[in-house]
Amino acid sequence: MGNAKERIESGKAVLGIEFGSTRIKAVLVDETHQPIASGAHDWENQLVDGIWTYSLDMIWDGLRDCYRKMTEDVQNKYGVAVTKLGAIGFSGMMHGYMPFDGKGELLVPFRTWRNTITGEAAAALTKEFSFNIPQRWSIAHLYQAILNGEEHVDKIAYFTTLAGYIHWKLTGEKVLGVGEASGMFPIDAKTRDYNRKMLAQFDALPAVGKYTWKLEEILPKVLVAGENAGTLTEEGAKLLDPSGRLEAGIPLCPPEGDAGTGMVATNSVAVRTGNVSAGTSVFAMVVLEEDLKAVHEELDMVTTPSGDTVAMVHCNNCTSDLNAWVGLFREFAENFGINVDMNELFGKLYNKALEGDKDCGGLLAYNYFSGEPVTGTNEGRPLFVRKPDAHFNLANFMRTHLYAALATLKIGLDILLKEEKVKVDRIYGHGGLFKTKGVGQGILAAAMDAPVAVMETAGEGGPWGMALLASYMLQKADGESLEQYLSEKVFGGESGSVMEPDPADVAGFDAYIKAYKAALATEKEAARTMPL
Repeated sequence: MGNAKERIESGKAVLGIEFGSTRIKAVLVDETHQPIASGAHDWENQLVDGIWTYSLDMIWDGLRDCYRKMTEDVQNKYGVAVTKLGAIGFSGMMHGYMPFDGKGELLVPFRTWRNTITGEAAAALTKEFSFNIPQRWSIAHLYQAILNGEEHVDKIAYFTTLAGYIHWKLTGEKVLGVGEASGMFPIDAKTRDYNRKMLAQFDALPAVGKYTWKLEEILPKVLVAGENAGTLTEEGAKLLDPSGRLEAGIPLCPPEGDAGTGMVATNSVAVRTGNVSAGTSVFAMVVLEEDLKAVHEELDMVTTPSGDTVAMVHCNNCTSDLNAWVGLFREFAENFGINVDMNELFGKLYNKALEGDKDCGGLLAYNYFSGEPVTGTNEGRPLFVRKPDAHFNLANFMRTHLYAALATLKIGLDILLKEEKVKVDRIYGHGGLFKTKGVGQGILAAAMDAPVAVMETAGEGGPWGMALLASYMLQKADGESLEQYLSEKVFGGESGSVMEPDPADVAGFDAYIKAYKAALATEKEAARTMPL
């Protein structure tokens, strides 16, 4: 406690804050990278006029509340106030669309990664670039707005992501970390900057030519991990801490996306390492030795915070439907006057799933709260189905929903690992799905047919990863890579708790996916041929 208190009083503690889908969380770390205080604010996106969004008031109220709770945690634990910090880093949900005019005013409500409204633009850009542009990427949102003839496009002076927006308002710097930038527009692995050929291709598109801006002029500047990305301004300090106690002048590292912070938090930035983050959405990241042989719409090509090429399978849906069913069981218990601890309920139900048939006994679930581009589904339609002769019991029901949480991820990973034959030495799991020991971890091992590790520290998640990036900027030695810094100074050889795939689970998940894809194809064909 003494060292932590001294670190805070001397202004050397480092803060990471991440804007997740359902929670904004702050983690304060000491010089050994250990968390010493935290704060969190729960929030939820809203569907407004068909668009998944968070309002600006929600963003700033949430940030201030999260920061305030972190300072209260410090006060309660150490009896001191936070007035200065060694460094700060902000991260957030990748992708999405926040366009601003020359006065810094947001032109349309924030369009998050969750929207599946850019299919036409994504397909056109993928064809133009010979490079997969998913629907949630910022450039797809911009081009769709152009194709739609939206009036605001002519007024755009700058567009960025949520993390980039927060960083800009607190520092005045229009920058992004390269990992976050790689979810806005394709990155050239050699220059670790936007792909100049593709920038020119975009500007040359007929629909784009009528605008006075050039794409490069309205994109954030790209920075790599370890670079200084500006300092907290007086105005920024007041935005973050309205009490006025926080001093200006604190250095900030490049803002990153939740994919990048997940890689850092699991020590997965080296070639042939990977991680799976499973929460509201789920994504797998694998750092590549060489380029893929083909373009796959199910695979994104992004980068680590240092700019190394990463293949990413991103699925819009993971635990939302599963959580809703667990909530239903809680409501059932409460009707009998039983107060249930949610952590205990999740643990009981998750472990019950292990008793189920390996192929879920003929049950199927589709967890699509929102559209799912991996399977070509444009709108959310959560669905649970079974045949009359299915083995319908609680164990199979829970196993089905755990499989469903990772089903679309497995479809993409099969392309990466089986078709492209990408080699992975280790995979780390982190996020809410892995909180119940051995269950989500075992299901993921079956999905990938590969060993999966979970670290104790991974529970701190993205905000801790962001704090590590800020610490790296502050403490790195000359020439020390992010990979070296994490392996030697943060993790010290820790490899986590490893689970090998159970062959029976692998075969069962494969059988489930076969039925899952067949039923989905039948449904799509029925929808296609259905008379209007």
